[in-house]
Amino acid sequence: MQETGPQKSSYGLDKQGLGGLGKANWNLAAPSLYKEALTRGEANLSAGGALVAMTGQHTGRSANDKFIVEEETSSENIWWGKVNKPFEDTKFAGLHKKMIEYLEGKEVFVQDCFAGADKENRLPVRIITECAWHNLFARNMFIQPAKEELTDFVPEFTVLQVPSFEADPAVDGTRSEVFVLANFAEKLVIIGGTSYAGEIKKSVFSILNYLLPEKSIMPMHCSVNVSNEGDSAVFFGLSGTGKTTLSADANRMLIGDDEHGWSDDGVFNFEGGCYAKVIKLSEEAEPEIYATTGRFGTILENVVMDEDGVLDLDDNRYTENTRASYPIHFIPNASETGIAGNPKNVIMLTADAFGVLPPIAKLSPEQAMYHFLSGYTAKLAGTEKGLGNEPQATFSTCFGAPFMPRHPSVYAKLLGEKIEKHQVNCWLVNTGWTGGAYGTGHRMPIKHTRALVNGALDGTLANVDFEKDPFFGLSIPKAVDGVPSDILNPRNTWEDKEGYDKQAKHLVNLFIENFGQFEEYVNEEVMKSAPKSA
Repeated sequence: MQETGPQKSSYGLDKQGLGGLGKANWNLAAPSLYKEALTRGEANLSAGGALVAMTGQHTGRSANDKFIVEEETSSENIWWGKVNKPFEDTKFAGLHKKMIEYLEGKEVFVQDCFAGADKENRLPVRIITECAWHNLFARNMFIQPAKEELTDFVPEFTVLQVPSFEADPAVDGTRSEVFVLANFAEKLVIIGGTSYAGEIKKSVFSILNYLLPEKSIMPMHCSVNVSNEGDSAVFFGLSGTGKTTLSADANRMLIGDDEHGWSDDGVFNFEGGCYAKVIKLSEEAEPEIYATTGRFGTILENVVMDEDGVLDLDDNRYTENTRASYPIHFIPNASETGIAGNPKNVIMLTADAFGVLPPIAKLSPEQAMYHFLSGYTAKLAGTEKGLGNEPQATFSTCFGAPFMPRHPSVYAKLLGEKIEKHQVNCWLVNTGWTGGAYGTGHRMPIKHTRALVNGALDGTLANVDFEKDPFFGLSIPKAVDGVPSDILNPRNTWEDKEGYDKQAKHLVNLFIENFGQFEEYVNEEVMKSAPKSA
């Protein structure tokens, strides 16, 4: 096996059975990975310098093809069900063996990196990919070790991604030709049949979500930013709810846009990069993110480009889920350390397709626990394979159920303890629809959402009057500087008031029905804060 590239780790690939490779390219930097990707025809170069890659039919996560190997070291800790589906260890071994045989004599790319900016709690991971552009994705998204750290780098987990290798469901026990399989005993994730780069990122996130609660660290699907005074803020939310957009604030330092841990010492980014949705990205509304689409080092997934390399970010012919992967330092005011103190505010983002929830509401600690466990939003088109063009209302507990191997009560308990200990202010923010449901109303203007969020973070909303929403019991501000007062109470934005009431009652009942699964895990005060059926 030939090994090329600077700072080759002394820990080889034999543990993964990859001694028969034709060539392993170790820890190549962006220029070399660009060259390899372009030479091999994996991607194209845009006029601005970004690398543009197509992922084929898989333009989002294949959630139904994700499994966890059922084995004795982790089985009793896994929240088995629709999200965490078991996979036989013998089937895993067989599929892994076939994958290794498939790679004999072939070339791969290897990145050794860390997941976690906190040096006391980071996870050394090795990402092995078939394609150069996926290796650049890993280099963008995770944290690069210092040169001296690479010399004796030993990964605790390995991710092996081979898009051209497909499973045979009849033989291998998978649902389709696509598979994303995590084995906690072997400390190994294998991915095949899909070129969507997000599978790499989310696999590492799932690993951390399993490991960190044992250290009393809260893993979070969230973005984080911090003020000049050191006040950090956590933004929970699923894809498309605005985590990346709202955390990229010119007046606050960005810690990270998607995945973090909350230890006793504060919050820390899991990643070294950002993975932003860029469909219909506006230079005026989101200048920092927009600028990354024209930079060398950025990867653009499934973005339309003409023969001259000019991008069309408004074109969704391939998917609504167009993405940009870039190092976090591409954002001008990003943190160099990826670390901040304990947050003073927690914001829970939702994209309410029913047009019922207010643009912002103050939550009691008990309401915060309720909405965290509920994880309500609307999945937007294209974020997962199989979704159509219509948003779908969904409940994704902890605002990240697909990535939570343990029972939601484990994460909720950690969050509740930290909210109480640090006296955190909690807010619910609807970035979804107003003036009616999807199809009748319209999306909440980003400028209004930013003004409301800024008011929460700078303390302005602490001094305004609130009114109670009769359906959810939420505290809604009556007036906020810079925001039209008539949009603060969502009922006022509907021409059909009876239609609003009917829709609100319907959503309340959906919340109640969903929360039944968690009632035994929460105290009486949380249940008292729940919306009441009309």
